[in-house]
Amino acid sequence: MIQETLVTTLNEAGQVHIAPMGIHVTDNALIILPFKPSTTLTNILASGVAVINYSDDVRIFAGCLTGRRDWAVKNAVQINGKVLVNTLAHSEVELVRIEEDAVRPKLICQVIHQANHAPFKGFNRAQYAVLEAAILLSRIEWLPWEKVDSELAYLRIGLEKTASAVELEAWHWIMTAIEARKTKVTNG
Repeated sequence: MIQETLVTTLNEAGQVHIAPMGIHVTDNALIILPFKPSTTLTNILASGVAVINYSDDVRIFAGCLTGRRDWAVKNAVQINGKVLVNTLAHSEVELVRIEEDAVRPKLICQVIHQANHAPFKGFNRAQYAVLEAAILLSRIEWLPWEKVDSELAYLRIGLEKTASAVELEAWHWIMTAIEARKTKVTNG
């Protein structure tokens, strides 16, 4: 199973890095698969730890992909790490094994501490639409524009039916970033 999460790591200077990431969940481990090169990979290899944040605020996902990375954090409980303040739950993890790969190494992590902060009340279709649009944005260099446009048109249906101001703001950030990339490609 893959869960869409926000991974927080610290660099050697103690600066927080937040990255939206699908985490693979197994019976006894959480597996992080960052692409090479990435700040998340560098930070986990240096520190040996990370925090997996479970949030329903889709602005954080969209924000991280559109240059908005200044989200409130607090100290983790048992590791040298940071937890997003606006998270429903979090898992503090320690790296136990690496399976090397030229593109995406598998970082097998053990949960050291986990906590619930607020109840999960479910996602609406607009939140799903923003998450899927964020994933499209993160892979936009590899996808044909026709596919991107088709997917966004479908996602827009659920967004328009169920969005609050939060989802509309996140959607706007993503659409602005996608249009900027499209303009750049079109104008060379």
